[in-house]
Amino acid sequence: MHDPIADMLISIKNAGNAGKASAIVPFSSIKESIASILFQNGFIASYSKKGKKVIKTLEIGIAYDGKNPRVAQVARISKPSRRSYVKVSEIRPVRNGYGLMVVSTPKGLMTGDEAKKAQVGGEALFKIW
Repeated sequence: MHDPIADMLISIKNAGNAGKASAIVPFSSIKESIASILFQNGFIASYSKKGKKVIKTLEIGIAYDGKNPRVAQVARISKPSRRSYVKVSEIRPVRNGYGLMVVSTPKGLMTGDEAKKAQVGGEALFKIW
C-alpha cells in the first residue's frame, strides 16, 4: 500500500528534524493544495513546482522557530485502508488552537476552522502541530 500524502508530510517533518532547508516530493495537485494550506498557516516557509511534463516535483521550504522546526508532529487520520469522515459538529480545535486539521470537503481542501465556518464536513485527512 502506498500513501503519497503521508509520505509528503513525513518528508516535511523529517527534513525539519534533520535541519534541512527544503524537502522535495513528487508532484500532484492534492499535494500542491496541501502545501498551499500549510504555507498560509505558517507551517512551511515556501513551496514551488519544479520540472516539466512527466517528471514534476514539489519543493517545500521548511519553516523554523529559532532552531526548532515549525512542524513538530503529524497524525494521519484518514488512510487509504480506512477512510474517516467528520461532520461539522465533530470538528474540534487541534492542540487548543496551536495545530491544524485539514479536511477534504465538497468545496475543496480546507482547514478545520474554514470547514466549520462554511458549515461543511468531509474526509479528515490529517492533523499537524
